[in-house]
Amino acid sequence: MDSPTVPAPTDSPAAGPPEEDRKTRIARYVALFVMPFAIVTMMFATYMGTMHSPHPREMPVAVVGTGPGAEAIVDALNSAPERAMDARLVPSGGDAVELLKDREIAGALEIPVEGSATATIYTAMAAGASQATTVQQMLAPVAVGQNWTIATENVVPLPEGDGSGTAVLFAAMGMMLAGYVPLSLLLMAVPHLLSLRRFLPLLAGWSALTSSIIWLILGPIVGAVDGHYLQFLGVGMLATGAVGLGQLLFSKLMGPLAVLIGMLLYVVLGMPASNLALPVDVMPGFFSFLHGVLPLPAAGETLRAILYFDGRGAGGHLLALALWAAVALLLCLLKERTGGHRIPGAPVVTDPNTRLPALAGGPPRSKRFRYLAVAAFPLSILVMVVGLMSFSMHKPEPRDLPVLVVGSTTGQAEQVAAGLESSLGGILGVEAVASVDEATERLLGQDVVAAYVLPQAQGAEATLYTSSGAGVSQQSVVKAVFQQVAAQQQTPLTVNDVAPLTDTDTMGSNSLYVGMSWIMAGFLMLAVLRGGAPELKKLRQFLPLLGGWSIGMAVWLWLLFDVIVGAVNGHAWEMIGFGAVTIFAVSLVTGVFTRTLGLAAIVPVMVVMMLAGVPASGGGLSVYMVPELFRVLQDILPLPAAVDTARSMIYFGGDGIGRNLLVIGIWGAVGLVLNLVVDQWQRRKDGRAGTAGPDGPPPAAGTADVGARFGGIGELEQAATR
Repeated sequence: MDSPTVPAPTDSPAAGPPEEDRKTRIARYVALFVMPFAIVTMMFATYMGTMHSPHPREMPVAVVGTGPGAEAIVDALNSAPERAMDARLVPSGGDAVELLKDREIAGALEIPVEGSATATIYTAMAAGASQATTVQQMLAPVAVGQNWTIATENVVPLPEGDGSGTAVLFAAMGMMLAGYVPLSLLLMAVPHLLSLRRFLPLLAGWSALTSSIIWLILGPIVGAVDGHYLQFLGVGMLATGAVGLGQLLFSKLMGPLAVLIGMLLYVVLGMPASNLALPVDVMPGFFSFLHGVLPLPAAGETLRAILYFDGRGAGGHLLALALWAAVALLLCLLKERTGGHRIPGAPVVTDPNTRLPALAGGPPRSKRFRYLAVAAFPLSILVMVVGLMSFSMHKPEPRDLPVLVVGSTTGQAEQVAAGLESSLGGILGVEAVASVDEATERLLGQDVVAAYVLPQAQGAEATLYTSSGAGVSQQSVVKAVFQQVAAQQQTPLTVNDVAPLTDTDTMGSNSLYVGMSWIMAGFLMLAVLRGGAPELKKLRQFLPLLGGWSIGMAVWLWLLFDVIVGAVNGHAWEMIGFGAVTIFAVSLVTGVFTRTLGLAAIVPVMVVMMLAGVPASGGGLSVYMVPELFRVLQDILPLPAAVDTARSMIYFGGDGIGRNLLVIGIWGAVGLVLNLVVDQWQRRKDGRAGTAGPDGPPPAAGTADVGARFGGIGELEQAATR
């Protein structure tokens, strides 16, 4: 038998849903709140906990040289505080380069040969841009301490189309989504496809299709990947197949709750363990173990090896994926032979033609419609995530970074500003101002990213005022630019950070995670209510639920980020208040779409509320380093407003919070008005169908019989439409 079965199934569409007593309904509502709470908590507790203050932990490096001097440097590196580096001695630069290409070390320091005072730092940007930067920052002080000049050599550079090195991250993430997202839909809409005999050929075709789409997006469309289609296809089919089989096993054991374990293993733990965004050597030690075990690191590292290192080092990661697939397949076979095809929580049906909802909370649909839905929904998520994120971040290029020039006279400042504007062609937007005080005020107001103060006398030093609290990426760009400018002017340069990052936010990413947690808490709640409580049709029914949820989650997230993780210190009432307003507003807007389009609305809501908001927020890459479209969206979307509020509370004395609150308030007000419009539309729709909403008139005589005939309200709505 190939379909999940239990004794005494009810297949007839004429039979309505079973009666639900009060205790069962309360338990169901509690579960509806537990699901989004668990997802938001496990995701942002992990991300904030691992990434708010990463620091090297035994990062493998090499020292190139021989003799007591080289050995002394190795000993000094190994005795650094908290054992930040794990140094080894190699005899030649060629040996160090080979180790870098095998990714056995993160970088190398070649001490000067006799008669030279130049040390060389070797890195490989293709092994991770963040890793290369980190190791260079650790090794450079060693050379400076010996009074050596420093040369750098990037032995495996990134291709021009993938300047950020994120193509493999987005590709691997797409493969994870393609593997585990469809299983929740298959479980509820077409459970007869979850027998291995039917699932395996579908999984093979699906893996090939989604891997080809990911390559098409990253390659010909975005330009981040050059060629390698067949290798990409092979890795994608293995990775997606391994994840799909693993999620099938979890579904057979846990039913609908499998989505939680899948998200935890494939995304939440997989991201910090992946070595794709940040080096795994700056994560807690447990993630170094997970790096060799989980599918996301395995898929990403295999793609990195193929695309940038001629396949070197791919074998172990391919083996990890193969083991996932083989073990999951064997356990699924064992489960089917010993326990049959019964799946907890799956619809009790024996006939595949039995009409079931295509998406949770929707009306029953035909088998053909359900087949289309279970493919189209995850495919649209995959395309949006991989497409939008890679388009916005694969090749960061500084554009029109607003900077100020301060001189001893206005004429001097204007002359230098004009020269910088013409020579740096589009990188900077330069303006002359009269005083340092004015420049600092505008810098703290986040109107500009830097201010360059010219020397006040011959031989004096220039000063660059920046703000790491406003964004590390844009600060790095202006520092690099003005270091070159000062060098050309033969002027010493001092850098003054007017809003430095705190010790608990060394990456400057805390505000991004705070804002994302508020947004996700908002739209997830309405998605869950639409799927698990479709009987809540009126605004006044779920408005109190949303109010309590918004306040409760805002309090919990502050407690999580501040008290438990220790990443965000203070500002409790401000964080809780703005968080609650943001969650509530996003919930209202999401409700407009889920009440009219059903769960299919999650795709456009996710794009607007989350995916487009990440590059527009400046929380990761500066908004001046992504396509200009996102600079426009920065003043419109709720996520940038949320991120800027969290940033302003911590670093800028709350400047700009009123503007951000207005943005969130407008979204909430529009959502409220549109929900009232949906109420009217729903009332008319129910009236045409001959049914009543929760606070509408009682059904006319005979309506109950008609409803039973069509299998409940969902079928009755379809009949009325026909």
